[in-house]
Parts: sequence; structure tokens; C-alpha cells
Amino acid sequence: MKWYHYIACFFAGVFLANTVPHFVHGISGDSFPSPFANPPGRGLSSPLVNVLWGLGNLVAGYVLCRVGKVFKANIWGLLVFFAGIAYISITLAHAFASKAH
Repeated sequence: MKWYHYIACFFAGVFLANTVPHFVHGISGDSFPSPFANPPGRGLSSPLVNVLWGLGNLVAGYVLCRVGKVFKANIWGLLVFFAGIAYISITLAHAFASKAH
């Protein structure tokens, strides 16, 4: 695989993991921070905005999975994919920890 496949694998993991909180909050009818809130990432966006943002992340993650050839029996691509998931998951957990209360 070429170097840019690994970048695509990493960001596929990032986008697919970021789908989960936005989509789940959106379909549950809960407001949740998004890049479209005021201020971005800190204010709350409507459930509809979060569903749409979650779906956008899902599409981007799918396309990047295809570009990165994530599931083509390449263990390194899969590891980089999971590194992207771990990176964004830890980052978001830290960023949203203050929003729990």
C-alpha cells in the first residue's frame, strides 16, 4: 500500500468513530455539540443537525475506508484504522467530559 492509503485508513477510523455520538444523540432527540453550534464544538446543535452531521461522517468514513483499502487483508492498514478510532475516541472523551454535569 502507498503512504496515502494509511492516511485514509486513519481518517476513516476518525470519521466512523465520530459518527456514533452525533448520530445517537440526534436520533435520541438530544441536543449535542457539533461544529455548527455557536460557539463551534461547545454550543449545542439540534438533534436534526446532529443526525445529518453523523450521516455525513458515516459517508466520509465509508469513502475513506474504500480509498484506504482498510479491509484488504492488510494488518497495518487495519491497525492504522483502529489507531484513528482510538485517537478520536480519547480526544472526544476528554473534550466532552466537562459536559456530563
